[in-house]
Amino acid sequence: MPITLTKAVWEDCPGIHAMQIQAFRSLLDKYQDYDFSPGAEKLERTQRRFREPITDFWLIQLDGQRIGAIRVCSFGELCKLKQIFILPEYQGKGYGQEAIRQVEALYPQAARWELDTILQEAKLRHLYEKMGYRSTGRTQRIQEGMDLLFYAKQVRQPAPGQAGQRQ
Repeated sequence: MPITLTKAVWEDCPGIHAMQIQAFRSLLDKYQDYDFSPGAEKLERTQRRFREPITDFWLIQLDGQRIGAIRVCSFGELCKLKQIFILPEYQGKGYGQEAIRQVEALYPQAARWELDTILQEAKLRHLYEKMGYRSTGRTQRIQEGMDLLFYAKQVRQPAPGQAGQRQ
């Protein structure tokens, strides 16, 4: 698949935010979760995250056109996929899988990857499980009918005394 990842710069924040709103709109409409949904966030929150020293945003591009983004938080040997989103018209075509493969390769120091997703969204769970992520068994109730399910993927054993700190 001809997608590429490009590290985002500050000037990309408005575009990332706009894609995020569009990509998460259907989940926001379904769950009406205006407190936590990335589909309801303000631009200032994206900008605040961009300034975090542990955070990288990666633009997902298809033949040079931006179709989504990924936010990674790196804690040494522990990396977290905090958000991954693809614009609706490009979803279901394998671009998310390829973006995950590519972004994981950009963090060779990572011994473990973690993420969370909506328990009730079988399509999202299937994507992450296909990519080698396994449920940790931990869930968190967001609201009635909506829970987060936490996943982890052990890439390799951490170096002795070098394990990333959990956040």
